[in-house]
Amino acid sequence: MNSSISNRSADASFNVLNPSTGQIIGQTANMGNEELNIAVESAKSAFPHWSSLTDDELKEKCLAITKKIEDHSEELAKLITLEQGKPLNGLGSRWEVGAAVAWAGYTSNLSIPVKILQDNTDGKVELHRKPLGVIGSITPWNFPILIAIWHVIPALRTGNTVVIKPSPNTPLSTIRLIEIMQEVLPPGVINVVTGDDQEFNLGAAMSAHPDIRKIVFTGSCATGIKVMKTAADSMKRLTLELGGNDAGIVLPDVDPNAIAEGLFWGAFINNGQTCAAMKRLYVHESVYDAVCESLVEFAKKIPVGDGMNESSILGPIQNKAQFDKVSRLISEAKQQGKVLLGGEPGKGLFYPPTIISDLKNGDSLVDEEQFGPVLPIVKYSNIDEAIRLANDSPNGLGGSIWSSNIETAKSIANQLECGSVWINKHGAIQPNAPFGGVKSSGIGVEFSDEGLMEYTDIQVIFS
Repeated sequence: MNSSISNRSADASFNVLNPSTGQIIGQTANMGNEELNIAVESAKSAFPHWSSLTDDELKEKCLAITKKIEDHSEELAKLITLEQGKPLNGLGSRWEVGAAVAWAGYTSNLSIPVKILQDNTDGKVELHRKPLGVIGSITPWNFPILIAIWHVIPALRTGNTVVIKPSPNTPLSTIRLIEIMQEVLPPGVINVVTGDDQEFNLGAAMSAHPDIRKIVFTGSCATGIKVMKTAADSMKRLTLELGGNDAGIVLPDVDPNAIAEGLFWGAFINNGQTCAAMKRLYVHESVYDAVCESLVEFAKKIPVGDGMNESSILGPIQNKAQFDKVSRLISEAKQQGKVLLGGEPGKGLFYPPTIISDLKNGDSLVDEEQFGPVLPIVKYSNIDEAIRLANDSPNGLGGSIWSSNIETAKSIANQLECGSVWINKHGAIQPNAPFGGVKSSGIGVEFSDEGLMEYTDIQVIFS
C-alpha cells in the first residue's frame, strides 16, 4: 500500500503511549489479513520494475533516502523519544537517528559485483546475486528507526521490495520513516503494516505469507523460533537476530577506574534494552571490590528522567511487561546477592540503574536476559572458570574481555562462544563488520557485504 496507514474503520486502531508519562501520544491502525495482503500485493507488483534498475540507480535511490532521513533527523528523534522513552541526548534518540543515517549511507554505497569463478578454454562461469522479491521486516521496540534501517536499506539496495511491521509499542516513528522514504521511492516499493498483536498476529501472518520470500526479524529467541516454524512451509529465507545474554570478563590486570565508564555503557546503553548489551559481568577476585566500587561511583552520576528533558541521559523501561520482568528478576536477585546501587522501582515505568554483586550462574538474573537497567556481577578466581561460566548459556550474541594486555584478551576472546567479541568495550557494532549470533541467538548476519548478500539468491551462469 502506498499510504502509510489504512484504517479499516473508526475503531480499528490502538493507542500508543509515552512510557515516561503514561499519556496517549497517538493512535495507529490495527490492521488484519486484508491489509497485509494489500501491502504484500503492492510490494509484489512493484518488484519487477524496482529489481530491473541498475546498480547505480538503486544506489542513488538509497542515498536519496539517507539524505531524507538526515533532513528529518530532529523530527524522527522526538518521535522516538515520545514513544520509546529514551532521552534525546546521550546515547539516545538523536544518537539513534545519527546512527541510522550512518548505516544507510554506508550500506547504500555497497554493491555485489558479478564473481568470475572460471574463465578459461573450458568456458566461463559467473556467480550472480539476484534479489529475492518481497522482504518482510519485523522490528522491535528498543531501536525503532535504527533497526528498521538495518532491515530495509540492504533489502532495497539489492533490488527487493519491502513490507515492514513495527512493534505495536513504537509504531509512530517507523510510520513516519516510511512516509519519508516514499517521497523518493516508486509506489509500492516500501510498505508498512501495523497491529497490536492481540486478536490478529501480523508477524505470524507475514511469516506464513506465500508471497513474502524472506523474513528478517529482530527480537526474542522465543518469537524467533515461532517465526522459523511458521516460515518453513514456504521455504522462506531468514535472518534472525535474537536475544543475547552477553558476558563481560574482567581480568586482574585492569585499572578499575579506567574501565568503569566503558563497563557502564556496555551494560546500560538504551537503559539495558539492547540485544548486545552486557548482561553478566565476571570479575577476577583480586579486583572485584575495586571494580564494583568504581562502577557504582560512575553509575551514580547518570541522570534519569523524562526523555524529552534535555538533561536526561537514561529514561524509563519502555513497557509494563518488560518493567514487570525486570522487577521480578531484581526482587529474586536481592535475595541471592548484594544490592550495590538501585534495587527499588521509581515512579511509573522508571527503574534506576541497579547493580547487584555476589551472584552466581544459576541465579535468575544471571541466567535470564533481563533487557533492562540492572547488571549482575559474579566473582571468579581463574580464567578457565570465567570462560566456562561465560559460555554456560544457550545464547551467543556477544561478549567482551577487559584487560591491559590486548594479546592476552584476544586469546581469551577466541574461546568465547558468541558472534562478536569486544576488547575493553562492549556492543560497539559498526556497519562495515558483520553482526549476528551463534547458538540460540539467531541465524544469519547483518551489515557489511555479508549482510547485503543475505537479501539475494545465487544464480550461476555457465557459458
